[in-house]
Amino acid sequence: MTLSASARAHAWPSLPLEAWSDTYATLHLWTQIVGKVRLALSPWINHSWHVTLYVTARGLSTSPIPYGVRTFQIDFDFIAHQLTVQSSDGGVATLALRPQSVASFYRSLMDEMATLDLRVDIHTLPNEVAEPIRFDRDETHRAYDPDYANRFWRVLVQADRVFKSFRTRFIGKCSPVHFFWGAPDLAVTRFSGRRAPEHPGGVPHLPDWVTREAYSHEVSSCGFWAGGGPVPYAAFYAYAYPEPSGFGQARVRPAAAFYSGDLREFVLPYDSVREADSPDDALLDFLQATYEAAANLGKWDRATLERDAAQTRPA
Repeated sequence: MTLSASARAHAWPSLPLEAWSDTYATLHLWTQIVGKVRLALSPWINHSWHVTLYVTARGLSTSPIPYGVRTFQIDFDFIAHQLTVQSSDGGVATLALRPQSVASFYRSLMDEMATLDLRVDIHTLPNEVAEPIRFDRDETHRAYDPDYANRFWRVLVQADRVFKSFRTRFIGKCSPVHFFWGAPDLAVTRFSGRRAPEHPGGVPHLPDWVTREAYSHEVSSCGFWAGGGPVPYAAFYAYAYPEPSGFGQARVRPAAAFYSGDLREFVLPYDSVREADSPDDALLDFLQATYEAAANLGKWDRATLERDAAQTRPA
């Protein structure tokens, strides 16, 4: 779809990492706390799909979490800037999203859940963080800029929408479009159906067995993250595991996309998408081209894994 400049700027807002890095770091840890509540109470699903959050019309949600014969869910609302806990027996608890330490957020959430007779013990050490501080002791991370939290969510809304459109082209095993709070990133993953070699592991503060189970089968994965490390800006990415020979040298689209040897992923800067005449087309082009590189070089059985393009059109 082609948007006017003003409509495009609202739907695909600017998200410079340097302008909100402190908020991003704090929000990352808040989502880990909420995600670990889901992890602690949910039955294990392959590839850790039971731990993720999902984009909603107002923020991010755990979706329903079982608690005995009851169920509850936790929702981030980046419009009203509050966190809501709702239980199936009608209970509701809220807390404001505002500048506060991770420790304060953790205590407030646990206290609010207790008022609904929802009690859970989570592992309080963050995952996939280089120098983790336990949630209940973290007084360092305390920033919250509501404008940038809202912008981040608005980007997730667009990425979620386009990823779901891309997902319809594949009829093989495929993940939901979901938000992993470890990185954190919004991702969708396709599977060839074949077993993969054992993953070497080595993700900071994540048990190797979790990584190896997640990558038990061959994948072509793509996603969005707000940036960091060797790519200090918001970007879309795509990778394959195991990476087939020649993948890093594949010609992909659009022209702004490149292969990062540090990440072993193709990267497309977010700004190149949001500034395109049609951000949807630019992003879909990247997703398709990088998938084709992985599938063709990896010798996937594409004829049985993909839907005819005509079948993806609405009636």
